[in-house]
Amino acid sequence: MPVGATAVPADDDTIPFARISERPRSAVPRHRRTDVARRRGAERHRKSLRSARIAAQLVAAASAVAIMAGTGFAWSAETTFDHGFTRTDAIGQDAPRSLGGDLNILLIGLDTRKDQDGNDLPQPILDQLHAGDGLAGGYNANSLILLHIPADMRKIVAFSIPRDDYVPVSGIPGYDHAKIKEAYGLKKAAAQAALIASGEQNPVTLEHAGREAGRASLVSTVRNLVGVPIDRFAEISLAGFYDLATALGGVDVCLNHAVDDSFYSGAAFPAGPQHLDGSEALAFVRQRHGLENGDLDRTHRQQAFLTSVAKSLKDSGTLTDITQLARLMDVAHRDVVLSGDWNLLDFARDLGTAGVLPVEFRTLPVLRYDTVEGQDVNIVDAAAIKKQVRAAFEGEGPQPTPGRVPTSTVDVHNAGQVEGRAAALSTALTARGYRRGSIGNGTYADGSDTAITYGPGTETDAAQLADLLGGLPATASPDLPPGHVEIVIGSDFAMPAELDTTPATPESQSSDSAAPTPDSGTPVTTPLGDSVPCVN
Repeated sequence: MPVGATAVPADDDTIPFARISERPRSAVPRHRRTDVARRRGAERHRKSLRSARIAAQLVAAASAVAIMAGTGFAWSAETTFDHGFTRTDAIGQDAPRSLGGDLNILLIGLDTRKDQDGNDLPQPILDQLHAGDGLAGGYNANSLILLHIPADMRKIVAFSIPRDDYVPVSGIPGYDHAKIKEAYGLKKAAAQAALIASGEQNPVTLEHAGREAGRASLVSTVRNLVGVPIDRFAEISLAGFYDLATALGGVDVCLNHAVDDSFYSGAAFPAGPQHLDGSEALAFVRQRHGLENGDLDRTHRQQAFLTSVAKSLKDSGTLTDITQLARLMDVAHRDVVLSGDWNLLDFARDLGTAGVLPVEFRTLPVLRYDTVEGQDVNIVDAAAIKKQVRAAFEGEGPQPTPGRVPTSTVDVHNAGQVEGRAAALSTALTARGYRRGSIGNGTYADGSDTAITYGPGTETDAAQLADLLGGLPATASPDLPPGHVEIVIGSDFAMPAELDTTPATPESQSSDSAAPTPDSGTPVTTPLGDSVPCVN
C-alpha cells in the first residue's frame, strides 16, 4: 500500500470465531466435540501466529517511524492517538505535492524554551535542558531533516540541512537572506508585530499565530532550497528530545573522541559506546563547540540519535508494554506538531508492511564557511543542492555530453522578485556558448518554480541546461520556435556557483583565509534500528 493511503483493518483480526453449532453442547456427539476442540486449538494456534506476525510488523513500523525527528511516534491501536497532536497548515493547500505515492517529510527541532502557548518551561525542566532560561534560543530551527520515502519502500533517504546555511528568504520585512534556521523565528516575530499593530493583545493568540507563520515560512524556504515538494511536516520542541530520551530510559551512542563542552551544551563524554540519560542525550545532539566540523558534525549527531531511538524501540519491547507506550504517546502529544492531513496510524501501518527499511543518511553540501554582517554562515550552491536532492530522490537524469558545444538560443524571463536575474543568467550562459535570446519578465501564476521548456531540435541543450541549473525538469513546448530554449526564473532560483561571477562584497568575505573546507561526509546506509554509528 502506498504511503499515505488509508489502511482498512483486516476483518479476521476483529471478528470473533463463528459458532460451530446452534445445538446445545450436550446434544453434540463426543467425536464431534473432539473435532471441535481440535479445530479450536488449531484456530488458537493460527491466532497466536497472527498475533506474533502483527507484533513483528508493529516493531518494524515503530523502528521506521522513529526516524521522524526522534519524536517517538509509535503505533497505537487507539484512534485517539492521532487526535492528540497540535496540527498545522504550514505546507499550504495549494503547495506542490509529490507524485506516484512518494512522500517527502520535513522534520524540524525547534530550539525554544517555551511551551505551545508561549509560557516558559518549568524550572526543573530548564535545569535538565542545560540550555538557559525561557529568553534564550529564540525560535531557531536547529534541527532540519528532509525525509524521502518512495512509493516502492525500497529505501528511505534522509538529508540533514545544516542550520547555518545562508539562503534567500521572502515575506520577512528587512530580510532577503538569512540563516535557514532563522526563517521560523524572524517570520514569527514579524507576524506577531503586525497583529499587535492591528490591535491583538492576547498573548496565546499571538503565540499560536506567530508560530504558524514561522512554520509556513520555514517550509517554503526549505522547499525553495531543495527544489522538491514537501508533503508532510513535523515539529518537535527542544524539551521533546529530552522527554523522548527519558521516556525510553535513555539512548545508546558512540563517540570517536572524548568531548568536553560543559560550558555550552553540557556535553562531557568519553570516547566509545555509552548509554546517555535524557539530559545527556539532549547535550549530545546540541553540542557544536569543539567538534572537528562544527555544525556538520552536529547533523551527524542528530542522525545517530535518531538511529539510536529506533534501535531502542526495536530492542526494548516498548510496543508491547502498555505503560511505556502510554509514556511515548504522552510525549508525542505534548511536544510534537504535525501537518493537518497526516494520519500517523495509517502511516505506521504502511511502514510496517515494508519490514525493516534501510535508511541512507546524507548532509546537504556546504560550499564554504563565511562571515556576513558579523555572523558565521554556510555559503551553499543552491543549484548543486537541488541536483543532489533530486538525484537521491528520483535517480540520475540524462547526463550532459562532456565538451559538447551548445547550438540553441536561450530566452530568459524573470518571474521572481529579484531584479536583474534574467540578464545575469543570460550573460553567464552566453559566456558558455549559448546564443543570447530575449530577456524580460515572466508571467507565472505564482512565480514559485524555475522552469525550462524547449522547442524542436533543442532537447539535448535543454537537458544540459536543466542539469546545470540543478537537475530541473525540462519540457517540450509546441509554442516555442525551433532552436529555442526558454528559462523562466522563479522565486526558487539561485545562480549556480560555477556561473556566478559576482565578486564578494567586503562584508561577506571570509576573515579567515585558513578556514577548513566543509566536510559533509559520505552517505551512510544502515538498516533502521540495527546499530548505532560512531560519530565525532
